[in-house]
Amino acid sequence: MIPLSVLDLVPVREGGTVAEAMGATTALARAAERAGYARFWVAEHHAMDGIAGGATAVVLAQIGNATGTIRIGSGGIMLPNHTPFQIAEQFGTLAALFPGRVDLGLGRAPGAGPELQRALRKDLHRAAEMFPHDVVELRALLAGDPDTGLRATPGAGADVTLWMLGSSLFGARLAATLGLPYAFASHFAPDHLDGALALYRREFQPSDALDRPHVMAAMTVFCAATDAEAALLATSQQQSFVRLRTGNPGKLPPPLPDYADTLPPPARAMLDHLGQASAIGAPATVRAAIRAFIARTGADEIIISGATFDPEARIRSIALTMDALAKA
Repeated sequence: MIPLSVLDLVPVREGGTVAEAMGATTALARAAERAGYARFWVAEHHAMDGIAGGATAVVLAQIGNATGTIRIGSGGIMLPNHTPFQIAEQFGTLAALFPGRVDLGLGRAPGAGPELQRALRKDLHRAAEMFPHDVVELRALLAGDPDTGLRATPGAGADVTLWMLGSSLFGARLAATLGLPYAFASHFAPDHLDGALALYRREFQPSDALDRPHVMAAMTVFCAATDAEAALLATSQQQSFVRLRTGNPGKLPPPLPDYADTLPPPARAMLDHLGQASAIGAPATVRAAIRAFIARTGADEIIISGATFDPEARIRSIALTMDALAKA
C-alpha cells in the first residue's frame, strides 16, 4: 500500500470556537499517527471565520509537540504572503524542534482581496509573479548557500523537505524544473490533474533532493459504517464549499440530510465534478474508490481531506480508511 497522509484546515464549526478547533486538529493528528498515516499537513488560509490555520507554523509546532513520529508540514504555505527569509526561519525552527519530521509545501495562489493585501502589507499579485524566484531563494536559504548574502538562523542547513503544490500546469512545470516532489490539489481542483501529472513526469529534472518524479494527489474522503452515514457526514463540507464558491463563506455547518437535492443544478454539478477525486462511503466503497484513483493517477502517495462537524467522526473516518486500504 502506498503512503496515506492527512490534510487539515483547522475547521471552526458553527457554535464552536477557535480553541476547540485547535484541540480537534491536535486530536486528529494524534489519531493519524496511531493509525499509521505518513504525514499531517495544515493549509494556510486567512480572514475566514471557518478556517483557523492562518498561523500555519505555530499550528504545526503544536501538532509536532503533541505527536512523536508522524511528519508534519504545510499543505501549503502560500509563499506570496511571506518573504522567503521568514519562511526559512519558521520552518528551520520547526526542523530544530522536530528533527527529520518537517515538510514545507509551497503554493503561489495569493487568494486574497485588497483588504488582506493591505493587512499583509504586500502586493500579492506582484509577489505571485515572483514565486519561482522566491522558491529558489528559499531553497538556497535552507541550504545555507553563502550567495544569498544572509544566513537564516534557524533555517540554514535545516532538514526540511520541500514540496511544490499545485492545481494547474504552472506548479507541475516548476516542480519538474526544480526536481521537487509534487502534490496536486485534486480534491478541490481536479480539472488539470491528468495533464499536470503527465507534464511533471515528462519534464522532471533530477536534483539533489529527488532523483525521480514523486507525486502525491489529494482526495476528499469520508468513511463510515455505511454509505448513507458517510454521505451525510460529507454534507457539512459540501455546504461550506458551495457557500464559499457563491460568496458566502462561514463556519462549518452541521450535516444536512439530502443536501444535494436542495441545490440548484449548477451547484449540484459543481459537487458532482469534485466527486472524481473523492471516496465517500463504507470501508469497501472507500477502498474501491481510492484504489481506482491510484490506478488512474499512478500517485506515489495519497493525502486525504474531509472536514466533519463532529470531530470524532473524522477520527473514526481516517481510522476506517486506513484499515480499509490495509486489507488485501
